[in-house]
Amino acid sequence: MQKKVTDHLGRTIEFSSPPKRITSLAPGITDTLYSLNLEEEVVGRTRYCIHPKEAVQQAETVGGTKRIMLDKIQALKPDLIFAEKEENTKEIVETLEKEFPVFVAEVQSVPEAYRMISDVGAVTDRQAEAEKLAATIQKGFQSLPVNPGKRIAYVIWKNPYMAAGNHTYIHSLFETMGFVNVFSHYEGRYPVVTEENFKQAELDYVFLATEPFPFKEEHIKEFSNALPNATVMSIDGEMFWYGPRMVEAARYFRKVLG
Repeated sequence: MQKKVTDHLGRTIEFSSPPKRITSLAPGITDTLYSLNLEEEVVGRTRYCIHPKEAVQQAETVGGTKRIMLDKIQALKPDLIFAEKEENTKEIVETLEKEFPVFVAEVQSVPEAYRMISDVGAVTDRQAEAEKLAATIQKGFQSLPVNPGKRIAYVIWKNPYMAAGNHTYIHSLFETMGFVNVFSHYEGRYPVVTEENFKQAELDYVFLATEPFPFKEEHIKEFSNALPNATVMSIDGEMFWYGPRMVEAARYFRKVLG
């Protein structure tokens, strides 16, 4: 049966429902698909789609999130492709939509993560599983640690330093925990910041991501020396994956920030 839906960018896509051959180009969406018991339907993924660790190995790797292998996707003959606005490029979507239905999700906040789960469930005929996953996440998030007014920076890159700004899922999750993101008013979603910016920000916490830049113990020491009044710590970047990782994130943040 052919079905028409509207994706998060307002694009109308038509596909065979329920889809039987799915390719996902965003790690959080891939993880979500497996959580919705679609392991037999997922035939393609990116090399960054590493969860769930064992099950995901059965899906063909079709490149990265920014550079795909079109011939591999064509060989898989997907009847539906999932992409995400931030993680994938406009050019990728425009190339793929010439041949395949492409549902583009947009996740820049915690509420939008719930929307993604719900819509992926609806599109794949897994509404009950999606509702169960969302309920499990919501239950865990009710016990997230709350740090009202504490000033934080979440650093994702070095040379130059880049931090999570506004209109990002990272910012939204920290906001949910009561933190004040000191770089949320800077221009851009991942603004470039300087050492002087850090020093002037009156930070309570500096969180150094494990991905995409792999900050190590030496970097924690550097920041601690430069910002003696701030608590500097490493944060597992995977805890900012939307989808099933949100369940694990609730436990993780209770442990490290509770």
